[in-house]
Amino acid sequence: MEEKFVSLVLFLRFQVELALGFYGAPDGKTAPEPQFEIARHFLDLLGSLQEKTKGNLTLEEDRALNNNLTELRFRYVQAFEESKKKPQAEEAKPAEPQPAGEQEQQSS
Repeated sequence: MEEKFVSLVLFLRFQVELALGFYGAPDGKTAPEPQFEIARHFLDLLGSLQEKTKGNLTLEEDRALNNNLTELRFRYVQAFEESKKKPQAEEAKPAEPQPAGEQEQQSS
C-alpha cells in the first residue's frame, strides 16, 4: 500500500509541475505558460490529502507527502512571482523602430 500512496503523491506532483510549465513544449523551443489555477487545484488536493491522512501514514508516506507539498508550494510561489515580473520586463523594453515606409503610412 505504501508504494501506491507515494505513487499518488508523485502523480499529483507531476500535475502541479506540468501546470506550472516546468516541462517544455513538444517542439522543444517554447516554454508553456503557467496555468496557476490548475496548479493551485492540485496543490489543494495534496493539502487535503495531508489533512485527511494525518496520523494514518507510515513514516515514508508522511515524508513523501510533506516534502513534496512543501517543495511544490515554494515552486508555485517562485513561478507566480516570476510571472509577475515578465510583463514589467516586456513593458520596459524600448519599442522596436519601424521601417521608414511604415512610419509614414501610420502618420497619414
